[in-house]
Amino acid sequence: MKAIDYSEIYVSSIQGRYITYDHLNRFLLGLSKSFKVITIGKSVRDEPIKSITFGHGPVRILMWSQMHGNESTTTKAVIDLLNYLKHDSVNALEIANQCTLEIIPILNPDGARDYTRVNANQIDLNRDAQDLTQPESRILKEEYDSFRPDFCFNLHDQRTIFNVGKTNKPATVSFLAPAFDVERNNSASRKLSMQLIAAMNSELQELIPGQVGRYDDGFNANCVGDAFQMRETPTILFEAGHYYEDYQREKSRKFIFHSLLKGINTIVLSQIENFTVEQYLAIPENGKQFVDISIINQKDLDNTKIIKSLFSIQYKEVLEVDKVVFSPVKHIFETRPAEIFGHKTFNLEVKEDLEWLKKNDILKLLD
Repeated sequence: MKAIDYSEIYVSSIQGRYITYDHLNRFLLGLSKSFKVITIGKSVRDEPIKSITFGHGPVRILMWSQMHGNESTTTKAVIDLLNYLKHDSVNALEIANQCTLEIIPILNPDGARDYTRVNANQIDLNRDAQDLTQPESRILKEEYDSFRPDFCFNLHDQRTIFNVGKTNKPATVSFLAPAFDVERNNSASRKLSMQLIAAMNSELQELIPGQVGRYDDGFNANCVGDAFQMRETPTILFEAGHYYEDYQREKSRKFIFHSLLKGINTIVLSQIENFTVEQYLAIPENGKQFVDISIINQKDLDNTKIIKSLFSIQYKEVLEVDKVVFSPVKHIFETRPAEIFGHKTFNLEVKEDLEWLKKNDILKLLD
């Protein structure tokens, strides 16, 4: 396949962390007749939930993003994917002939508008797969039942705390082949999920070597991925994570785009059997050793002696007038790791570091 110039695919009109249908609608309206854009239901607050269908092939792939309203990176990536497909390249035509894609770009539009994980009823939709108490949960289940997918892509964001294994590399992308039982056995569908993840990881290792992690596979039947795996549909959890200096996740979206396209093309080209379960299991599990800012050599108030060797700051994401701002707060570890990594590290004995911390209202947190 011809190398992709991502700069030609990137939809620059849709950026940042705060993404609602208001940001997507103009792009969706501009799609050609090759794409079927419909409203498949309404949210708690009666906001339309849309789906986009592309292709007419026998292999059916269902994907949904922003099940958690404040996890928008994968939404930007699926918009980039749609932009790639609308250019009628040879590869886009191959995908259309071999696959039928259904994409729900924002499953939780109320949560997206409020920039919250939960929906308007304060329910985590990814814990509602069995009870189906929420309209958004029922809509996804109805689409699953009517579309009858051969593969499901469950698209999320993860926090900046995750590292790969025990290394000091951020988990910029993480994957999971969800379990279908408490014992976390393998089934035919789960093995296919693992093999497809191994294929995507092979692509990402060329782009972000050492920055792909494997998410915890504890079983929970209330989680949608586990529930669909229970029904023998190969399901993959995508987690967009942190890349260096990329809090808006404009670089992370690129790696999710490449993952999506690699996954689809692996299916189109019938190459899944080229990859193994062992390759999936070789992906290191996520650690939780990162903080956004680590501060060394913290001194007492009269600045005469060191009282701590490390102080940790994490950004809290706050919605302020349609924009997400990053507010620094003290970080308290649930379980303090033996080694802590900072996306940025500052030394209080270095003048420039001290000035940066003052300028960014962080120094006042060190009491």
